Amino acid sequence: MLKQHRLVMDAQAEIASVMQPWVDESFYEFEKVTPTTGSVYVIGRQQFLDNREKVFDMCSSNEYHMIFNNSAEGSWTMETHLLQLKIDQLIRDRRLLLIAGAPPTLDHLCLTHEHLLIKIMDFDQTSQAQTAFDRMFETRNKPYKFLFLNGRARPHRKYLYEHLRRQGLLDKSLYTMLDAKPCVVRRFAFREDGIDVMATATPLKRLPDEYEVERYRNPAFGPIVPERTNLKQELFRREWGEIYLYDRPYIDTYFSLVSETVCSESDISFRTEKIAKPLAMGHPFIVAANRGFYRDLRNLGFQTFDSILDESFDLVEDAQARMDRLMQVVGDICGQDLDGFMDACRSICKYNQQHLAQFTQEHRQAFPGIFFQFVSQHARS
Repeated sequence: MLKQHRLVMDAQAEIASVMQPWVDESFYEFEKVTPTTGSVYVIGRQQFLDNREKVFDMCSSNEYHMIFNNSAEGSWTMETHLLQLKIDQLIRDRRLLLIAGAPPTLDHLCLTHEHLLIKIMDFDQTSQAQTAFDRMFETRNKPYKFLFLNGRARPHRKYLYEHLRRQGLLDKSLYTMLDAKPCVVRRFAFREDGIDVMATATPLKRLPDEYEVERYRNPAFGPIVPERTNLKQELFRREWGEIYLYDRPYIDTYFSLVSETVCSESDISFRTEKIAKPLAMGHPFIVAANRGFYRDLRNLGFQTFDSILDESFDLVEDAQARMDRLMQVVGDICGQDLDGFMDACRSICKYNQQHLAQFTQEHRQAFPGIFFQFVSQHARS
């Protein structure tokens, strides 16, 4: 591995831990850093917000190599952040290089870092929950058919929620809805009796305490009231609480219906902790995501359930049509012998659980070399 530049790293950037052996200087306050000609500077989101003028000045100079790291965002969420931060043109002009969880668009130069997919393997709670694999598959007559966890309001989550509720499938699931806001967008239309269903508020619902991670039981906000619109920040105490695993929701359900962050016509897959959780637990899954999400997951070495389920919805271009096809699959699974379904999925699930651990290790080992290659190819000379 050829390290050609002095590396100065935001200590809170998502790539900081994996790059630590190669870092020459770390900082928590970029305002105190004295720029050195020829150095590579990796800036996370908060330090950029706190030091916008300094970063812009350094990007305008030919003396430094500037990188913006926000691996917690990807695809259209990253594109939105670039526009809000007013750095999209800097990225396009390559005055500021980008590291993200997925490229904003196919036109953006971006180094992908699978921060959210692999972060789940850092926690003791994960290895403890994974010991329930055999019990999860040996438990029969489970009280719920599937697990359906929803945090922030997204149009595809609202669309799925409303349709599953009307089909009587939501009542058979263990589900959450932590954000009550309406979700009106062009690509998801649902009208009923003259009412735009997508424009209506969604009743809030959290997990029962017996299914919640212990640290988030008995929340301080008390009973859910109609005036409340969002439970997520208070439930998780402004932490990234949804990263933690607890085995009981998986033991008591047959499969996970995963509503990923991105669900659009885009071919850009953004993998988050949402798909990481069933992979880590070895739980069967169906994913509501962008077109080609399953294809891209298989390209990373994971297995899906195409030998057991009809996964052709993955390549349906229209997002709403893709969700309609997906819900047909959910209904078909719920109507069959679910114990037999679990038996058929077991070997695939065990493989995915083991592969996630291997993939995490390999990605972390390979990333520094990929990082330095990215810098040498694209940093301004």
